Amino acid sequence: MSTRHFAAVDLGATSGRVILATIAEGKISMEEIHRFADPIIQMQGHFYWDFPAIYKSVVEGLAKIAASGVAIESIGIDTWGVDFAMFGEDGALLRLPYCYRDPHTTDAPEKFFERMPRKELYEKTGIQIMNFNSVFQFDTLRRNNCSALNAAEKILFIPDALAYLLTGEAVTEYTIASTAQMIDPRTKLWDEDILNLLGLSADKFGRMVMPGQKIGQLTAEVQRLTGLGAVPVVAVASHDTGSAVAAVPAEDENYAYLSSGTWSLMGIESAEPIISERSFELNFTNEGGIEGTIRVLKNICGMWLLERCRAEWPEMGYAELIAAAESAESFRSLINPDAKCFANPESMTTAIVDYCNATNQPAPETIGQFVRCIFDSLALRYRQVVEMLRELSPVAIEKLYVIGGGARNQMLNQCTVNAIGIPVETGSSESTAVGNVMMQAKWAGVVDSISQMRAMIRESLDDGVRYEPKQADIWSAAYDKYMSVYKDL
Repeated sequence: MSTRHFAAVDLGATSGRVILATIAEGKISMEEIHRFADPIIQMQGHFYWDFPAIYKSVVEGLAKIAASGVAIESIGIDTWGVDFAMFGEDGALLRLPYCYRDPHTTDAPEKFFERMPRKELYEKTGIQIMNFNSVFQFDTLRRNNCSALNAAEKILFIPDALAYLLTGEAVTEYTIASTAQMIDPRTKLWDEDILNLLGLSADKFGRMVMPGQKIGQLTAEVQRLTGLGAVPVVAVASHDTGSAVAAVPAEDENYAYLSSGTWSLMGIESAEPIISERSFELNFTNEGGIEGTIRVLKNICGMWLLERCRAEWPEMGYAELIAAAESAESFRSLINPDAKCFANPESMTTAIVDYCNATNQPAPETIGQFVRCIFDSLALRYRQVVEMLRELSPVAIEKLYVIGGGARNQMLNQCTVNAIGIPVETGSSESTAVGNVMMQAKWAGVVDSISQMRAMIRESLDDGVRYEPKQADIWSAAYDKYMSVYKDL
């Protein structure tokens, strides 16, 4: 097999990267070329993404690839979901995109449900109700008479907006659109009833593309700015979780996955959406995956909790935090990671203390106790969600694959396997970028199926770890305590 090179633009909720991937001798290797912040600007009472700065950083990363002299075959882009940019008739950006953590949608679902009942919206889309979903963002902007929305000629989700600036082609990639709660997962098309309620039409969005389709090629301007030639930009699973799940190194279907990062996304892959009375009650989501699959999953507030606490402990490195947590008492304080109070507090440590006080628990006092509280609580929340998945899944769940940055967190992984009671195996900590690149490789003809993609990923994985459950009785008792203090404060 000849050596092939691809570029992955991988944007997370806190930082972005441009990665150079090489496929040779049946294996994939990754080199981080450029890392940058995905800046959020607080301005006039709102939180926005500094989209021009993000675009500039992407261009800088591509320029570094060009300067290295490596010839890439294509570029793929993945980002977080739900957020979008609006462009005017002349193609210009109309305003900075709102960040999904902006409080303007705090009570938005209830206002929308006055016109379309909650259950009807779920039955149409199969998407879990979260206040920042695009449908509620659009409804809020419309109710607030947003001038940018009124003037928008094109509305593009973040990865599509970046692709538009790079290629001049306005598209809507299916997996990112599926996060909006406006797509019918059966037809994979916009739901006209929802669009009509929002005062929108399908032509406001770009043409629909699927992972593995070409979007366009770099414009003459971007070629000049980067030093690259007319390189194609290829649609990958542009929702970062979609790309991450594409990189699960599974050999069969009897598994669940946990994409562990700022968010934890736990679920299964399914050939069909799972939309039922029970999935509605449990608030599970049905997002688009590669090759027509559906990612049946639940969003869990993951390492966001620790990231926000770390901002209050600038002197502490990650290894020191883990060591402090290992020496702290287990299960002293437990929280519901998905309680509303942890969404975007001014002080995460204060929010954790307040939760513990409200549930009559000793509040953490030391850094080790805070970190231990977070890890124990996340592991027990994972058990709670695994039990929900078992009710919904058409296949047995015999193993959990942990992918993403959390795959390297040995302490949290051992807590997780102890809590859920089935083996845990780790995939690549770079799973999102790996999935991004493998869909480009499929477009380029390097592989021709999901099974071949995953076989190459398994062959390339040199840091996978298998964890076995321990201390079953202790963790079962801890789960009972967790459920007794489980509140949505």
